[in-house]
Order: sequence, then structure tokens, then C-alpha cells
Amino acid sequence: MVGSLMASDLKQRTKEFALATVRLVERLPRGRAADVIGRQLLRSGTSVAANYRSARRARSRREFIAKMGIVEEETDESSFWLDLLVEAGLVPPGKVTGLRNEASELVAITVSSIRTARGAGRDVPRSAFRVRR
Repeated sequence: MVGSLMASDLKQRTKEFALATVRLVERLPRGRAADVIGRQLLRSGTSVAANYRSARRARSRREFIAKMGIVEEETDESSFWLDLLVEAGLVPPGKVTGLRNEASELVAITVSSIRTARGAGRDVPRSAFRVRR
């Protein structure tokens, strides 16, 4: 029951992250840089929820881990685009603080889920992505 409750909470959180991203992009100033960054943010921010939904329907542990890796990657990419919007002076930092914090939390939750799915007995790099040695 607890795992199911957490999964539905994460499903809702990723969807809300996607919706907040859509709303932010809709309010961006018009201009070439804002349009390009906004398009990238819109793609990655909405992908978080879509890929999490797909991960929940995974047919195997291996497929789940792979799809959650995509969730991690897209969430981290969204964080990058949010940082870029602020650093380029296109939005004030306060407008994206909530989204930036949520992106950080979602990455942490995703990495934790991947580690759990892989099993506690194995070494797992900081990122869930494979690191070649």
C-alpha cells in the first residue's frame, strides 16, 4: 500500500511539474532566445511525466530502470533550461524557484528508485546512467 501510494504521488508530482512547465513557457517573453530555450524546456519538462507514466507500465525490472533513467535525464535537462532562462536574464530567479526545487527533488527520488530497483547489493554510480570504467 505504501509503495502504491508513493507511486501515485510521484505520478501526480511529475504531471504537475509538466503543467507548471507549460504555464511558465507560455509566459516567457517573445524573442529568439526565449523561444528556443522555451521549446527545449517544454519538451524536457513534459517528457518527465510521460516517461514516468511509461516506466510505471514497464514489463520488466530492466525496462523500468531504463525508463526511469530517461526520467532522470529529462528532469536534469529541465533543470538546466530553467537555470539558463535565469542566467540569460529572461526570467527573474523567483519565478522559477519552485520548479527548480521540484526538479532537484524529482531527480533525487528517481535516482533512489533506480537504486532500489537495481538492488542494494550492487555499486551504483551517483547518476543512474551507466558509467564506463
